[in-house]
Amino acid sequence: AAAVLVLSFSVVSCGIYSPYGAQTGGARTFSVDYFTPVAALASPAVAQRFTEALKDVVQRQSTLRWESTGGELHFSGRIVGYEVTTSAVSGGESETATQNRLTVQVQVVYNNKLDAELNFERTFSKFADFPADRNLFDVEEELTEQINEQLVQEVFNASLGNW
Repeated sequence: AAAVLVLSFSVVSCGIYSPYGAQTGGARTFSVDYFTPVAALASPAVAQRFTEALKDVVQRQSTLRWESTGGELHFSGRIVGYEVTTSAVSGGESETATQNRLTVQVQVVYNNKLDAELNFERTFSKFADFPADRNLFDVEEELTEQINEQLVQEVFNASLGNW
């Protein structure tokens, strides 16, 4: 009886949750627009990989059903940052880069048609380092996959993991 009371209280106090822990607020559907690349170095392939990764994480971690348009929970946005910088240098008389860093910034607009108070527009940023002797184009797919994993989880937590 105590377990039922605790469970009932947690559902009432924090909203409606799926068995996966996502707060869906009673929503049954979601949609994700293509995230347009506006950063100079961000290619359409990078934007498509992010868009698909976001759809995948929402499907895997919630009971929401994907709709191509008009979902009760809707994600849209842009890839606003995509840059490579030096993250580490070797000492000595002629300092040289030993590590580079790819940073991706995504501006996300989240629209909850059932509860407008949960809507947000926010920029998320993650990075991954790679050896300076490697060309970005050789490691780009691997790095963006790693960065996307972190970015989409953070977007998911901000939208559906909201307490």
